[in-house]
Amino acid sequence: MLTSLPYHPSLIQSLKNPIDSAMYIEAFFEEENPETELLKMVLSNISEALGKQQMSREQYEWHLKKLDELLSQHGSDAIYNLGTWLNALGLKLTVAVCTDTEDNTANAETRSQITV
Repeated sequence: MLTSLPYHPSLIQSLKNPIDSAMYIEAFFEEENPETELLKMVLSNISEALGKQQMSREQYEWHLKKLDELLSQHGSDAIYNLGTWLNALGLKLTVAVCTDTEDNTANAETRSQITV
């Protein structure tokens, strides 16, 4: 009988590559209607993949605790603190020109409804 392998360990293994981690976050934000409750899962997965290999156990646990605090913030503090949080993992926030030919205004309105 064939059994499937758990997905989580292979996901974490792939996210140990910072480029793949960045693409994983980007894919979340590029969704037309992203589920905001999944943001914590996405960031936790990235923290598990990158943080465990770069940080001591205490630093990693503190970093996860900061994620909970970060996600409860609103406004510009949340954005700046997310940038700092990602930087500790070797990632950074960036802004890029949207090159899609679709109606970018509708996508921007959808994304603006997401609170970090």
